[in-house]
Amino acid sequence: MNVYGTKQIRNVVLLGHGGAGKTTLVEAMALITGVTKRMGSVVDGTSISDFDKEEIKRQFSISTSLVPLEYEGENGPIKINFLDTPGYFDFVGEVEEAVSVADAAIIVVNCKAGIEVGTEKAWELCEKFKLPRLIFVTNMDDDHASYRELVLKLETRFGRKIAPFHLPIRENEKFVGFVNVVKMAGRRFTNLSDYEECEIPEYSQKNLGICREALMEAVAETNEEFMERYFSGEEFTYEEVSSALREHVIDGSIVPVMLGSGIHAQGARMVLQAVDKYFPSPDRYECIGVDVSTGERFVAKYNDDVSLSMRVFKTMVDPFIGKYSLVKVCTGTLKPDTLSYNVNKDTEEKIGKIYTLRGKDQIELKELAAGDIGAVAKLTVTQTGDTLAVRTAPIVYHKPEISIPYTYMRYKTKTKGDDDKVASALSKLMEEDLTLKAVGDSENRQTLLYGIGDQQLDVVVSKLLNRYKVEIELSKPKFAFRETIRKKVEVQGKYKKQSGGHGQYGDVKMEFEPSGDLEKPYVFEERVFGGAVPRNYFPAVEKGVQECVLKGPLAAYPVVGVKATLVDGSYHPVDSSEMAFKMAATMAFKKGFMDANPVLLEPIASLKVTVPDKFTGDVMGDLNRRRGRVLGMNSNHNGKQVIEADIPMSELFGYNTDLRSMTGGIGVYEYEFNRYEQAPGDVQKKEVEARASKVDQLEV
Repeated sequence: MNVYGTKQIRNVVLLGHGGAGKTTLVEAMALITGVTKRMGSVVDGTSISDFDKEEIKRQFSISTSLVPLEYEGENGPIKINFLDTPGYFDFVGEVEEAVSVADAAIIVVNCKAGIEVGTEKAWELCEKFKLPRLIFVTNMDDDHASYRELVLKLETRFGRKIAPFHLPIRENEKFVGFVNVVKMAGRRFTNLSDYEECEIPEYSQKNLGICREALMEAVAETNEEFMERYFSGEEFTYEEVSSALREHVIDGSIVPVMLGSGIHAQGARMVLQAVDKYFPSPDRYECIGVDVSTGERFVAKYNDDVSLSMRVFKTMVDPFIGKYSLVKVCTGTLKPDTLSYNVNKDTEEKIGKIYTLRGKDQIELKELAAGDIGAVAKLTVTQTGDTLAVRTAPIVYHKPEISIPYTYMRYKTKTKGDDDKVASALSKLMEEDLTLKAVGDSENRQTLLYGIGDQQLDVVVSKLLNRYKVEIELSKPKFAFRETIRKKVEVQGKYKKQSGGHGQYGDVKMEFEPSGDLEKPYVFEERVFGGAVPRNYFPAVEKGVQECVLKGPLAAYPVVGVKATLVDGSYHPVDSSEMAFKMAATMAFKKGFMDANPVLLEPIASLKVTVPDKFTGDVMGDLNRRRGRVLGMNSNHNGKQVIEADIPMSELFGYNTDLRSMTGGIGVYEYEFNRYEQAPGDVQKKEVEARASKVDQLEV
């Protein structure tokens, strides 16, 4: 592949709902630019982007793929780094990584399916990152696809930014070409994206007039001179129109709508032309970070004239091709055999060969200019989000904003002794996917696997088996209940044992009552008068209480909020010992605890659910069914409501799937642990019965 300068680079992310046709569009553009001789297929597992075994098996994208294409633009050759992202929400981390390095976006919409949840989420991402974008309407070859209806919906949903650059031409209900609204010319497809000029059909004239007028208004608004000419009825030249549109597309105030059929490669060449004409090169942007040497904010243009700095936005770990760190060069030029400095890890890294990846294929490069995207192999300590620079100019760039995983399942290895293998394999998967987390829960003696959704966790199980030959099984997690007491009691605990020679004797009288502090397991005090229990045995009594609160007598859960007071007792000058008093305190605790109206406490989470207005009733009804308490509702000023509620953690199991089902996939939620509260009677009963065997093991 040739070497390209910063001005010749276009970094474009493809966004849209799962199954909209993003990967197929990339295939079509690869065919048009001569990268492939025939189009690959998602269904056949032959596409460039979806090369992973899991993607081939499931027939949808799981990871973001880099597909660089070379294209002969209006002003010379350019290199377009297409980032083909997954459309399914469980893999949103991959999308967020890609968007963090993109300079523009193509939102792919299936004409027949219309505006889907993934379309709206793609738009929201572009708004958040202020990305210029165009909408490519695919599946135009479907007889039931109504482009006019879709454009109206796009305008209703996203406002006056929507500007149709194309109108379809149909003959005998078949899609055969399009009208170029900018050039006011008809185009009839001949072969793939090739076309010949044709007459504009009579039935298109009305819509064409409306679209053309909207475009001219946009052009007129670019400066006062154009505005005067527009009102005086003067026509603009094509060059003036093209230049003004580019300015508006780059600042996001115009979003072109183009059309075609990905599966027939129709319209792919027009997309490439639009990327060349209307999308910005990286030199229009700034890279913002922190200068570690001074602690000050660092701002620079993407240019080659300063020292090297780049950020790692994605990691690929493959058992066969090894580990690749995907980088975007921010300043300077990256060349092979360079010694770089990982600013985050304070470690030097040796960079050998540099590559660009095209799907699974590695293409060696001579250098990477500022703004370009490439890959480096076998970096030792570098992870996603790290910055590589030179030691004398240590810059740290911001890491990609990655969604927090809230769905979790308990996992166990199927084969005994595979724990280390599973841990090693999971660490590699977590390097690749920042939304995946494995967490040890020592309190409940379980290991938990966190992800964005159930589908993602299912893919992880499959990858572990197919890639790393280890098996795990997922199950419902155990939840961290607590035990406490509700009334004050006084009990005696006497431990007496005679077995020839010295015996064992310890006798305590103790009060147990609620301490009022559920943050602490216990509070220990003594009010012993007259030396009934010698002072040197107090620590042993407290030790007995300390051990008892680890696993309570009710259901073997940790105890909280208990105040234990030693008030009286007796001792034997020969047989008493620390061990005897510890055992006496243990007996007193177990008896006293069960007499003091013991209850189970369950963990309560503070939950925030963000949904469109029309779903609030369904969501609140579902929260009530889950024993949640809705505390309030606030608008986020984007047509959505944020519902706040307290809910038992155990009731959040499976919530992700149910929320998506209720809201068509558009609802999102977050939560954090808040406090413990007394569980209802039926929950307590069920839990106590389930844990009976564990309590039996605690008997003295």
